[in-house]
Amino acid sequence: MVAFGKKLKESQIQDWQGYYINYKMLKKKVNRYAQQLEVGAEDHSYVLKDFSRMLDTQIEKIVLFLLEQQGQLASRLSELREQHDEILQQPDGSKISELQEAYRGVGNDLLRLLFFVEMNATGLRKILKKFDKRFGYRFTNYYVKTRANHPYSQLRQVFRHVGIGAVVGAISRNLADLQAHQGNYISIYDQPALSHPDPVIHSIKAAVNRLSNSTNFFEFLGKHAFIMQDDLPTPSEDDGAEQRYHFMSLLLNLVNTFLYMVNTYIIVPTADDYSLSLGAAATVCGVVIGSMAVAQVFSSVYFSAWSNRSYLRPLVFSSVVLLIGNTLYALAYDLNSIAVLLVGRLFCGLGSARAVNRRYISDCVPHKLRMQASAGFVSASALGMACGPALASLFQTDFKIYKLTFNQDTLPGWIMVLSWIVYLLWLWISFREPPQEIKENRTPREVHAGSSVNYTVENGFTRPLLLNMESKQQGQNEDQEYDDGEEDSCEKAHKPVTSIVSAYRLLTPSVKVQLFVYFMLKYAMEILLAEASVITAYYFIWSTSSVAIFLACLGLTVLPVNIIVGTYISNMFEERQVLLASEIMVLIGILLSFHIGIPYSVPQYVGSALITFVSAEVLEGVNLSLLSRVMSSRLSRGTYNGGLLSTEAGTLARVIADGTITLSGYLGVGRLLNVTLIPSLFICITSIIATCFTYNSLY
Repeated sequence: MVAFGKKLKESQIQDWQGYYINYKMLKKKVNRYAQQLEVGAEDHSYVLKDFSRMLDTQIEKIVLFLLEQQGQLASRLSELREQHDEILQQPDGSKISELQEAYRGVGNDLLRLLFFVEMNATGLRKILKKFDKRFGYRFTNYYVKTRANHPYSQLRQVFRHVGIGAVVGAISRNLADLQAHQGNYISIYDQPALSHPDPVIHSIKAAVNRLSNSTNFFEFLGKHAFIMQDDLPTPSEDDGAEQRYHFMSLLLNLVNTFLYMVNTYIIVPTADDYSLSLGAAATVCGVVIGSMAVAQVFSSVYFSAWSNRSYLRPLVFSSVVLLIGNTLYALAYDLNSIAVLLVGRLFCGLGSARAVNRRYISDCVPHKLRMQASAGFVSASALGMACGPALASLFQTDFKIYKLTFNQDTLPGWIMVLSWIVYLLWLWISFREPPQEIKENRTPREVHAGSSVNYTVENGFTRPLLLNMESKQQGQNEDQEYDDGEEDSCEKAHKPVTSIVSAYRLLTPSVKVQLFVYFMLKYAMEILLAEASVITAYYFIWSTSSVAIFLACLGLTVLPVNIIVGTYISNMFEERQVLLASEIMVLIGILLSFHIGIPYSVPQYVGSALITFVSAEVLEGVNLSLLSRVMSSRLSRGTYNGGLLSTEAGTLARVIADGTITLSGYLGVGRLLNVTLIPSLFICITSIIATCFTYNSLY
């Protein structure tokens, strides 16, 4: 593309000047929006809608021009095809050479068209990043998702460049036919090795590959991502991720996620029985379950910080601590000590490496695979959540080996000990520590737009498009000064925060509300799951196996619900609409769970639990998506990142919920259900009110 850029004529660029995205106009519009918002002349809703409309107009102009140019190239190829057929009937060496040059001419014009698309893709990426940076939104996520998923998407028509591929195929096939055998037809589809010996085909393929690197982020952002993402990836950054990527290491992180979720939920069906066998009240199960979450509040921070330097060492440490914790949990029965039981669960919480698992996916997996890796993370968590209670239902036995008791209370601990030993050996043998980034050599992302883009910008070929580079004219001093200051502060603006206080200062009202919504849904889910064994034993006299099967069935709804939301619901409604509707459904589920007047029945309990749990799962997916959009880009990396903040909010909710169950137990098991549901009801109503107040800022 660099060589091609040198050959571009100024007149050819000027001919297409009116069809480039008007970067200068859009940039000035962004500055004007900022001024209007400062003085209160406009609201955020108007700014987002107006800027979306302007981008739609610009992209429509590009699409229509692109289709027009593709049609002209197709007409020329059709005419050349007729000449080609005539030459095949009467071979003539001079005419074959002329026809080859004609095909190369079409190829050169296609290169110009590819150059045009690449420049506009770069300009669109820059203006979206500028808007996000000026206003603190993830407007890019909203804009691309709503446009890319629409059946009449103009973004998709441009950036998937199907028509361009057809033109490349026609040129390549005919040049191969003419050059290889002077008219003796051998299809490139039968012998791919003969497909593109001509230099112009090499140039076109390189341009298409570079264009794919420039536009893949649109497809990436068009889907839900459950891993906190940094700004839009560039080819140079993704090359680093390619070097760090190792499939077996990724698989080990996903297995760690799965085992930890199994470890969390495998004790839920039997926690009340275990507490009773050690002489404590059944409602102490809240403390037993919640002690793991208490430790996780602290472990998330140090594991997040540790992952800045290594991935293997924290995973090894996590496995060892979980090994110790589960051993203590299992030994507590024979030692007849509730203290040992709680210490064991605390150790399990101190081994929570989910922050490392998330960080590995976001830092060491190429962005073209990150969506699948994120889906794998969610699937592993959901599968672990379902398998934990399901495994507990299988441990209906009681025997001794020497002085060690193996029954439904202790077997979950011993099974997890064995699992973590196997995992630790596998981890030590197969995990590959990725090379650390040399941060001193990293340059601002804006510079890495590709060598061809830099060359053409430096030589003035894209003046209508990229006005913030060094090729600006003297008459644009005001804009130049603004951009220079912006570039100087770019590194500072994207530097990760270094303390929890700094992170809190970056939280806008919308972010705080979404974190509170996350707190609410985790609180409601923990109340439902943690007290299930006590409630069902009191009202319905369910056995441990029945409780385990019930909880496993709830866990199995996670993946289908996420698939339905991601495939259908998110394309039919705005995410903020789904968010509010899900909160209302959680509220309905909580209200239906209360025991008032009539005898409490299994259909009432199961139905209300299903409504609450499924609605909370829908709410979690939408909430995380909105959080990634409205959260500052400075919270996408470093120790105190957005993923850590959401994890801490959810963990704190679990701790408070489990404490609520234990404290409510002092009022008697008969009052436990209603007493624990009252805080859930209050928190849910508060979150709905807060969401309504910030509704217009959620895009």
